[in-house]
Amino acid sequence: MAELTLFQRILSGEIPSHKIASGEGWYAFLDIFPRREGHTLVIPTTPVQRIAELTTLERSQLMTGVSEVQSLLSSHFQTSDFTVLVHDGPLAGQEVPHVHVHVLPRTPRDGGSTLAAMWPNSPVVDPDHGALQALSSSITKGA
Repeated sequence: MAELTLFQRILSGEIPSHKIASGEGWYAFLDIFPRREGHTLVIPTTPVQRIAELTTLERSQLMTGVSEVQSLLSSHFQTSDFTVLVHDGPLAGQEVPHVHVHVLPRTPRDGGSTLAAMWPNSPVVDPDHGALQALSSSITKGA
């Protein structure tokens, strides 16, 4: 039996996460190493590595999740602009072998106008779980 991925362990509750929302076939939570405040990951509940391995229904459910997350983040950050990104496989930069969609709210002067500007030599620091939990609670309190 293959070892569970980090995201499967999050879905099972073995590893805690800072939930933003969930729905049929998907789950969304704050990235613990955010590229900007509100950086959210939306994952399918099906543990596959590539988008092409999802069924048509599962892809539809995942995109519904992305849209619902954008709505929540839009209300919280007062924006309708997002960077939405998928690293589809390890050669594309995927670090966890489980499909995941990055959803980053974009605001004026947020310092990351291009994708390259958002990922240049990102510092590795310990996640601030207190701040992430506070943000998660703030985003979801009106949902």
